[in-house]
Amino acid sequence: MQQHPAAEAHELVARYTVYSCVMGSRAFGLATEDSDTDRRGVYAAPAPLFWRFEKPPAHVEGPAEEQFSWELERFCELALRGNPNILECLHSPLVEHADATGRELLALRDAFLSRLVHRSFTGYADAQRRKLDASVRQHGVPRWKHAMHLLRLLTSGRDLLRDGVLVLDVGAERERLLAVRRGEVPWAEAERWMARLRDETDAAAARTPLPEEPDRRRVEDFLVRVRRASVE
Repeated sequence: MQQHPAAEAHELVARYTVYSCVMGSRAFGLATEDSDTDRRGVYAAPAPLFWRFEKPPAHVEGPAEEQFSWELERFCELALRGNPNILECLHSPLVEHADATGRELLALRDAFLSRLVHRSFTGYADAQRRKLDASVRQHGVPRWKHAMHLLRLLTSGRDLLRDGVLVLDVGAERERLLAVRRGEVPWAEAERWMARLRDETDAAAARTPLPEEPDRRRVEDFLVRVRRASVE
């Protein structure tokens, strides 16, 4: 794996970020007084940097705390696979920056959505559930914050498959989810809630309005335009 000096990587983020937003609890409507501010972004490295043997980094941590950015091509690849973290980044209600390229990326949000999100969202949720179960076996109690976010993710994935729209803010479920985070909901009840959401997600996938595949050609045309513009 290529190692890039932090200063050079951070310069890419500083100079070429096309889109940035706030994610995490603040974007989900679950923030409390002690919540961090998680920032996510997308930078478009100039095409000439890809002509060398050493390519630009596919992602960069920092330079600020709780900041993480993806290079545009990597971001699009992950979004086309239905990666939950990437799709949620594209749908954050807390956009901090979007230049002309960033606005075009946002306009492509529907091109990334497809029935692949069923596998990606449930696969991620199942992995998180296994970690929760391991915590219960080891410590006797789950990690309640993780349980809250798993319930939120399952709800979001179910609604995306059912309605064809990804909504991050939990709305009326806020207080119930925060009660889970505080450990006020019995684990058995939380387990039943998770199981019900998992079943509802599978049922929604059977009749989802989402297309079979994402619009890869449309996204690729956008990426080519951005790359070409960077050398003109």
